[in-house]
Amino acid sequence: MRAPVSWLREHAALPDDLAPRDLAAALVEVGMEVETVDVVGEGVTGPVLVGRVAAITELTEFRKPIRFCQVDVGAAGGGVRGIVCGATNFAVGDLVPVALPGAVLPGDFVIAARTTYGHVSDGMICSASELGLGDEYDGIMVLPPGSGAPGDDAASLLGIGEAVLDIAVTPDRGYCLSIRGLAREAATALGVDFRDPADIDLAGYPVAGAPAPRVSVEVPEACSQFTAVLITGVDPNVPSPAWLQSRLVAAGMRSISLAVDVTNYVMLELGQPLHAFDADSVVGGITVRRPRLGETLVTLDHVERTLDPGDVLIADDRGPIGLAGAMGGLESEISEATTSIILEAAHFAPEDVARMARRHKLPSEASRRFERVVDPALPWVASRRAAELLVAAGGGHIEGGTSVGSALPLPVVLIEPDLPARIAGAPIGTAEARGHLMAVGCTVTEESDGRWRVTAPSWRPDLRDPADVVEEVVRLYGYEKLPATLPSPPAGRGLTSEQRWRRAASRALAGAGFTEVLSYPFVGEGEVDALGITGERARAVKLANPLSDEQSRLRTTLLAGLLTVARRNLGRGAEGVSLYETGVVFLPGEPPAEVIRPGVSRPPQAAEIAALAALLPDQPHHVAAVIAGQVEAPGWWGAGRKAAWHDAVASAQVVAAALRVQLEVAAVEAERAPWHPGRCAELRVASTVVGYAGELHPRVVEALGLPPRSAAMECDLDALIAAAPAVVSAPAVSTFPVAKEDIALVVAEEVSAADVQRAVVAGAGELLESVRLFDEYRGAQVPEGSKSLAFALRFRAANRTLSDDEVAAARDAAVARAGADTGASLRAS
Repeated sequence: MRAPVSWLREHAALPDDLAPRDLAAALVEVGMEVETVDVVGEGVTGPVLVGRVAAITELTEFRKPIRFCQVDVGAAGGGVRGIVCGATNFAVGDLVPVALPGAVLPGDFVIAARTTYGHVSDGMICSASELGLGDEYDGIMVLPPGSGAPGDDAASLLGIGEAVLDIAVTPDRGYCLSIRGLAREAATALGVDFRDPADIDLAGYPVAGAPAPRVSVEVPEACSQFTAVLITGVDPNVPSPAWLQSRLVAAGMRSISLAVDVTNYVMLELGQPLHAFDADSVVGGITVRRPRLGETLVTLDHVERTLDPGDVLIADDRGPIGLAGAMGGLESEISEATTSIILEAAHFAPEDVARMARRHKLPSEASRRFERVVDPALPWVASRRAAELLVAAGGGHIEGGTSVGSALPLPVVLIEPDLPARIAGAPIGTAEARGHLMAVGCTVTEESDGRWRVTAPSWRPDLRDPADVVEEVVRLYGYEKLPATLPSPPAGRGLTSEQRWRRAASRALAGAGFTEVLSYPFVGEGEVDALGITGERARAVKLANPLSDEQSRLRTTLLAGLLTVARRNLGRGAEGVSLYETGVVFLPGEPPAEVIRPGVSRPPQAAEIAALAALLPDQPHHVAAVIAGQVEAPGWWGAGRKAAWHDAVASAQVVAAALRVQLEVAAVEAERAPWHPGRCAELRVASTVVGYAGELHPRVVEALGLPPRSAAMECDLDALIAAAPAVVSAPAVSTFPVAKEDIALVVAEEVSAADVQRAVVAGAGELLESVRLFDEYRGAQVPEGSKSLAFALRFRAANRTLSDDEVAAARDAAVARAGADTGASLRAS
């Protein structure tokens, strides 16, 4: 909201010596957000006078329109001056602003007499944009007749040099979207008198017995009051007065026509949006209603809009003529031939206007105010103010009017007198608290039980709760006066066990050479399709209000974001990437049979909280890694190496080792997107599947533009942590030597190495320190349909050196158990 300081002074008795920045500081102290203090036409200096065009000579020898004008700038400006101008929107007799030689316009543009197009141009006829009065260029600024005489100071006439406060109005202070509201705040902040511009005598308005529009309201829940007044005999060719135009420009609006300018001016002054209809275009009566099936409306912006059943319309007997509180219709628009006007002022429900404006993507100054709740007592007041301005400037007569509905009841709040002091923790006396409430317009009476009955004024519908009343008292008392007392937090307990394990997993992957990334938890259908995930696994939680329509779902896998990051980095020249991420995924459950919606009149019950929690998706922590491209760079030491499936398996083993968890790796028999069939490992802990690792499917690699053989891993980190030991002891370091034994076992091709290793561990017993698969062989000395698996066994005792017999016995037991469980036999040397 842009508020010219001179306009505020008309309604608040501000001290004459109060600087604009001091006024801004006072408003900030009572909770307003003053963003900037601007100056209208900042940068304009020197003589800018009113001139009357005395003669125009068209210079036709040039390719574009050029005029040599004789402009009378009065005795103060040296009489008649010749000025070359390229604009064509003015005529002989028009009043225009003229910058004389020596003037400086915004952008340090110095005006001087110079020869151009064969003539001496002794000054410059200015447009609004050249004077810094707006960004739009509509030709030369033509001043309304009677604005002044040649030689008068145009700068003061146009408000150049006027200080303007640019204020960000929060949603709960809709009354401040008006000069009335801001002037009241300024008067309260400075302790000066306030003159309410809405204090208007409505006697004799509208004219009783005169012709009046016929009005009906079918949706009183959406329109509590609707007023319409007929004004006839208006001169459509009369421009808005210069003072009104300059006020609008200073407030950030441009002048359009007298009727539109007057409704905008009153909206800025009082905060009540109005709309002017061409009365001759309105057929029959006016009705406020919901749309009928198939109805459309072409609004003032020339867009045909398909109406929604939830919209609120203003309609005549033919059909819709406006979207209530948002924008009027094109058919009933005020035109250059309009002489009869229906002036509408109404009070619409904020919820309906807000939904309608968002539904049609039609934000407007009117909807912005209705969304924040307009003073319900204003319709007739604003209507009279606008009607009188319109008739004063454009002539005509105020006829009859019609009003349907009435103002809404005023909010009433009961509070204890000392509540503001107790909440704020400050010495706010009851007399001071009462004074602050009365300053904002509240009526305070005392009940029999000692409590205060606070009746909010009509322009403060936000004061509906004791907390709202306390906030008003505290902000006027002064936030800067509140004592700053730091709370005493309870003694900390450090990180939880789960947090420590998650950090251990992250540190282990970083230590193994991976780079951690953080991706957004939002995905789109295209990203899921690129991974080849279908069926039940593709089901995801859909966001009601996504940041982007292209990413409207919550992720069910970390790989979607990780692979996007990998592709981006590889596309920017990286030879290879090793990335990892830890974070939550969102796994949807079954949709509920009934959605619980607790009210706000009481705290939710335990059963309601449990029911609401059940609606949330399961959100386990996962860990994922992606390895693509060059893993080891080539050099004098060798040819280097590219990513392969076992890099993904190794990353999972790094995480498991950090969590002290025994991870089993087994081949996946069925297809598991996004991995390659046959090159994907199932990761298990105690026979429970916790994740997958392996090479990505060629289709996924191609769809994402990744290097061949790119690999990935994803595990349920919560499941791994659940299997981690509760107490971690430092590893015992034995001083006794290790005994090394290697065995090669022949098994059928379909037997997995993980099953064989499990059997070896079970058979070797407690002396076995570690086991590692170091070779897999097929060929001579191995029967067809079989393979040889070579394991390195390491035995050690904590209290002695193992004898050869003990080592041989443990080795033989391992071979025997493998034979019994998997059919393995010791390979002949």
